[in-house]
Amino acid sequence: MADAMAYPGYPPPAKPPRSGADLAISIAALTLTVLLGAAAAFFGLFSLAFLDHCPPETCSVDGAVNAVFTSLLIAGGIGVVGVGLTVVALVRRKRGWPFAIATLALCALAVFLGGVGYTAAVG
Repeated sequence: MADAMAYPGYPPPAKPPRSGADLAISIAALTLTVLLGAAAAFFGLFSLAFLDHCPPETCSVDGAVNAVFTSLLIAGGIGVVGVGLTVVALVRRKRGWPFAIATLALCALAVFLGGVGYTAAVG
């Protein structure tokens, strides 16, 4: 009975339309991020496999291992956080592409810096 006597409320606000371009850019950038991470992991571990002939005078195996694993862990952490932020933004129907592009750029930077560290360690 209380429902029949209740004052009719305003209709809920309409959700903003979902941008197809935003969704496409976000998915493409996140896909590239995952592919970059997989390629970096493959080539990083592959490069560590051939450090058998590393002369101790000019090469630090520990430094190379630390550079590769640290950059992969940092890139992985950035990737997980970036994917989460992008998905939350898209679900809220906000712009997600800035988060996706920033995730790709930061992961690429982490992998690049890991490569610089690896190169410095092996001489």
